[in-house]
Amino acid sequence: MIPKSHPRYESLLLRDKMVKASKEGYLADSAMIAHGRGEAFDYLIGEKTTYPAKRAMYVAVAALLLSNNPVISVNGNATALAINEIIELAESVGAKIEINLFYRTDERVKIITQLYKNQGYKDILGTLDDDIEYLNDIKNNRATASKTGIYSADTILIPLEDGDRAEILKKSGKNILTIDLNPLSRTSKMSDVSIMDNIVRAIPFMTKIAEDLKTQDKKVLIELVNEFDNEENLKESLEQIKLKE
Repeated sequence: MIPKSHPRYESLLLRDKMVKASKEGYLADSAMIAHGRGEAFDYLIGEKTTYPAKRAMYVAVAALLLSNNPVISVNGNATALAINEIIELAESVGAKIEINLFYRTDERVKIITQLYKNQGYKDILGTLDDDIEYLNDIKNNRATASKTGIYSADTILIPLEDGDRAEILKKSGKNILTIDLNPLSRTSKMSDVSIMDNIVRAIPFMTKIAEDLKTQDKKVLIELVNEFDNEENLKESLEQIKLKE
């Protein structure tokens, strides 16, 4: 039992989720390293959602709402940390959810598929029974793409770092949104909208934003997207990182 009085209470809760997910068999062996890297960046921004991150979230949600076939790509880490929140966001913006794993195995896909179904989400894509296509120029297992999902999507939200695929998907003409605590990563730099925030804070906030933006005129959403400069926003995001004294 982790006492709520512990100064690292929230962080330790997330670590505990990762440990449990690893024991359940759906995390890759390197998942802890990836989580630790993100945790380090989160610490440097004070474990709070910054203004540049909020601005990027509004733009990302607007882009999702304007899309014809938006997809949220999920891996083991995203599932372990925010499965219910991801489902809520998907339902709020009318997006599909697709499993996409770097270290893809049938066993991991089966477990993650069942986790979403257990939470009431029956239409998960990227499963073993799905109609899978393969993206050109990606030389690893993340080349898999559901024919009705990522393969034909116009907008894709990629929570957590995924540089090679983000780059290829963008080159293929898709609108790429990412949640990545590392503003220097290839994912952040290659995406159209990069949210430097912890997924456990970003996803629920984006759902709240969606409920607001759905009441707005379509012109407002288009203006949000058109006026956004991801490179400038990343520069501002970097300025939020301060070494603690």
